[in-house]
Amino acid sequence: MRRHVNQRQAQVLELVRARGTVRVADLARELGISPVTLRRDIEAMAARGEIRRMHGGISRVDPGRAPAPSAAAVEGGGAGAGLVVGMVVPTTEYHYADVVRGAREAVEARGARLTVGLTRYLPGEDRTQADRLLSTGAHGLLLTPNWEAGSPGPGESAWTAELPVPTVLVERWAPPGHPAASLDRVASDHAHGAARAVQHLVELGHRRIALASRATPTTARLRAGYEAAVSALGLEPAPPWPPAGPGPLSDADVFARTLDYLCEAVTAGGVTAALVHSDTDAIMLIPRLQARGVRVPEDLAVVTYDDEVAGMADVPLSAVAPAKHEVGARAAALLLDRLSAAAPETAPRQHLDLLPRLTIRS
Repeated sequence: MRRHVNQRQAQVLELVRARGTVRVADLARELGISPVTLRRDIEAMAARGEIRRMHGGISRVDPGRAPAPSAAAVEGGGAGAGLVVGMVVPTTEYHYADVVRGAREAVEARGARLTVGLTRYLPGEDRTQADRLLSTGAHGLLLTPNWEAGSPGPGESAWTAELPVPTVLVERWAPPGHPAASLDRVASDHAHGAARAVQHLVELGHRRIALASRATPTTARLRAGYEAAVSALGLEPAPPWPPAGPGPLSDADVFARTLDYLCEAVTAGGVTAALVHSDTDAIMLIPRLQARGVRVPEDLAVVTYDDEVAGMADVPLSAVAPAKHEVGARAAALLLDRLSAAAPETAPRQHLDLLPRLTIRS
């Protein structure tokens, strides 16, 4: 009997060393043994430091690397001590600079370490980076997948819910029914931010307000909040955008189309205010609007979304600022709490939306 146990555990060790990480359920099916039997083997092997236990799976122990601490050990040495958090983001610039900074500070404050993978919005790169971080020892993941609309399409990215470690979505939303909807999530409530901007402009007396936003993962949520506020406040709808035409547009084409739309919306459509995403677009648009006879703010009041550089415009712009730093910090804290729990897989999942802040500048 003991020889069979040794052979089985040797087979487990061989597979996990070859693959890096393996889900327990998949491994039990492949070996033709019960999950209960496999878990006993895993407990014994983890105690000997041969493998690392993770949420729903196991991974190899790299040479010279100590095995992952148990929950009890983590609690005894400070929650998060010795843990490695992997973070996959499109970039560490602009919006995500503060998100990553918030996550790093929260992780280091708990005695853990943050490692980052960048995707540059390349198709499929988010999964590649997630696998790489897992293979190098990440105990959990903060994940911002490359979802163009901020949420996955039908049948897209189900793999995010099948990762062998606890995972928190950051600045992404999965609709009810999608596998990723069961993951923890921390995100900016961009719909609320857009609605707050519309509300502010209404308080200033505007009744026809436009939204100008290039296509980003934030746009769908901005439009949802904008349209909801226009309806709830009984506003007159802004003129519709003209058809974009066939084929993708260059950045220059998008900018020119936005400029044409706003000029026409003001001069012929009765629009007197606009929410513009982002600050940089607004700062570039304003002098071009004025060159075409549209005065800002006399003819068109502008509120921007992001508040990266709105305060540095020659006429400082009021802006809505997502709580980017806090999003990163809350996501990291949520992940570390789950990793440090005695039974992380049984704790209730959380969807946390943080409200953006409106900064009014004269």
